[in-house]
Amino acid sequence: MRLPLTRPRSLAGQLFAMHVVLVAAVVAGCAFFTYASGRKQAEETATRQVRTAALAIADSPSVREAIRAPDPSAVLQPYAEKVRRDTGIAFVTIMSPERIRWTHPVTDRIGEEFLGHTSRALRGETFAETYTGTLGPSIRVVTPIRDGGRITGLVSAGITVDRVSSQVRAQLGALGLAAGGALVLGGLGTYVINARLRRHTHGMNAAELSRLHDYHQATLHAMREGLLMLDGRRRIALINDAGRELLGLGPDALGRRVAELRLPAPLTGALLASEERVDELHVTADRVIVVNTRPVVGGEQRGTVVTLRDHTELQALSGELDSERGFTQALRSQAHEAANRLHTVVSLIELGRADEAVGFATVELELAQTLTDRVVGAVGEPVLAALLLGKAAQAHERGVELVLAEDSLIDDGALPATLPDRDLVTILGNLIDNAVDAASEAAADHDPRGAPPPTATPAAPDAPRSADAPVVPAPRDGDPGRPAAGTAPGRAGQYGRATVTVTALAGEDVLLLKVADTGAGIDPADAAEVFDRGWSTRGTGRGIGLALVRQAVRRNGGTVELDHNAGGGARFTVRLPLTTGDRTEHTAGEVVP
Repeated sequence: MRLPLTRPRSLAGQLFAMHVVLVAAVVAGCAFFTYASGRKQAEETATRQVRTAALAIADSPSVREAIRAPDPSAVLQPYAEKVRRDTGIAFVTIMSPERIRWTHPVTDRIGEEFLGHTSRALRGETFAETYTGTLGPSIRVVTPIRDGGRITGLVSAGITVDRVSSQVRAQLGALGLAAGGALVLGGLGTYVINARLRRHTHGMNAAELSRLHDYHQATLHAMREGLLMLDGRRRIALINDAGRELLGLGPDALGRRVAELRLPAPLTGALLASEERVDELHVTADRVIVVNTRPVVGGEQRGTVVTLRDHTELQALSGELDSERGFTQALRSQAHEAANRLHTVVSLIELGRADEAVGFATVELELAQTLTDRVVGAVGEPVLAALLLGKAAQAHERGVELVLAEDSLIDDGALPATLPDRDLVTILGNLIDNAVDAASEAAADHDPRGAPPPTATPAAPDAPRSADAPVVPAPRDGDPGRPAAGTAPGRAGQYGRATVTVTALAGEDVLLLKVADTGAGIDPADAAEVFDRGWSTRGTGRGIGLALVRQAVRRNGGTVELDHNAGGGARFTVRLPLTTGDRTEHTAGEVVP
């Protein structure tokens, strides 16, 4: 029958047992040391006491005179007993140089030979020894009696070892009480410490704590999400590798205050907030992160737990998904329009107007191909060309004309491989989206019928236009149906159409991207805040696009500027270095009123 495995004693219990044993050993050691010291001290005191008595007797003139008498014992015995009683020693023996006793506590021993050593005393020395005599083991001192330079006798004074031991034993009671009190106090202190340690370790044993620590470290460093723990003074008490990477902190971040980390102000405010924050989106120098905070409360606020999720890739994918969704909608709309045109062509043929049907279909195809060739010819970079064509289709669906400036030129291979395509899509895509929104809203606000203006001007016979082809070259002097070059088209919805003009030019060292719109423009009072996360003129839940633009521009060492479009609205200008050496960290987001 197998016995059930017993759970090892908790760490607090183990430490309690160790402390009790240690305290007991210390108290026992101290008690033994005290006992040994006390016994040694008692023996030394007894030795001094009997030495003093022996020397006093040896120096007494009456003793020397009694030794010269015919019967020394008759005088010396009463004297020796009186000294013994007065001093409290065990015996005083006065003897002849031949070791014959003249005095002894037991009178029957008088006249017998002294038991002990006397040779050193006969040489004139005073010495102490422990010797077993007639009264048992004793501590004794033997000294010579001199009379005129001649040794006429010897004196031995002593205290029995039993008496010394009894004196030491008398002190053991007090010593035991002291040792017991020390043991009790030590045990109580150990118990208090054990109880506190048990609360803090939750009753776990050493193996469990070690395993918990190993799991904690493994989990902490394996998490892809950033984890921070702030103490009550808003200092970083714990941070994992992902947290350091997401916030751009070094190995010295532990113990620093959040306010000293030089994070963006909105992010710092979220970390320092006393209330809970849930899935807040924040933009750092090169990342988009989702922040969740929860105060740790246990009777009083003791800190905050913060989790960070990298939203950069997800935000980029979300933007791409929005673009794809827009392309899909544009294709669906164009398919509908193509069906209408096909019905028109069929109807013209049925009416016997075949020449007009052929002309109608040919003009649409030629213009669509011409405009596609224009974009592809000016922008040799496939990603940017596809982006412009897709955004043009989206703008067309919203009644906005997307114009590619005449001076736009990006040859295929002009952009270095170190300039990520995703960053270019983020920058140009967000700027065009914002510009289309602004131009469309401005056109809707100023259209007297409450609808956006038409997206195509009726074509002249020699230059037909198609609603299928919203991307067109910039206006030139003399173009029919368009303002002359340098002429302001006017604010959208008043006398001109809603237009977004894009310039994409790759120079020797710099890629220039400009996006201008005919919208309402940006209030100069808000110009300094347009690149901050959450800033938007279209309500809550927006305001991430320009923050992402600034982030991508800064990541590639460029600059972005905001000024007023000559024809009304806003104009954003982005400059990105095309050489690796120029890609230093600039302060992106410069605002020019």
